[in-house]
Amino acid sequence: MASVSVSHMILFIASMVVAASVAGVFTSTVGEISNAVDDQGVHLSDDVRTDVEIISDNGTGACVYSCDVAGNLTLLVKNTGSQQLSGSADQIDVLVNGQYQPPEDVSATVLGDADTWDTNDVVRLEIAEPGLNSGDHRAKVIVNGDEEVFEFRIP
Repeated sequence: MASVSVSHMILFIASMVVAASVAGVFTSTVGEISNAVDDQGVHLSDDVRTDVEIISDNGTGACVYSCDVAGNLTLLVKNTGSQQLSGSADQIDVLVNGQYQPPEDVSATVLGDADTWDTNDVVRLEIAEPGLNSGDHRAKVIVNGDEEVFEFRIP
């Protein structure tokens, strides 16, 4: 009879050790998931509050490509979201006909001598000599996950 009590005691202690270790793992995992959800929420909030529009208009005769001797592509991009953005070229991704343009080939200037790209402010992007031929082309601008595409034709 004593041997049954001892074996039950050993099983009880073993089950308590297993339960405590499982609870510790679950507590740690739940904490990590909670932190990940908080981080995702901040990124999602930035994405939702970010909205830009390319306001360049090739159809009205406004110059978009090769307006100067250098043969640059010029895009005007307006911040239409509720978040202040960085007007720095290294924070703006530009693709021309699917080809990524590195930040050193893109210059960004906030019009109106502003230091920051606030709501309703416009940034002039100058993409250095993308070497475009006549025909249809696409430029994609990506800011904080918001993507805008501008299609234009070079005669």
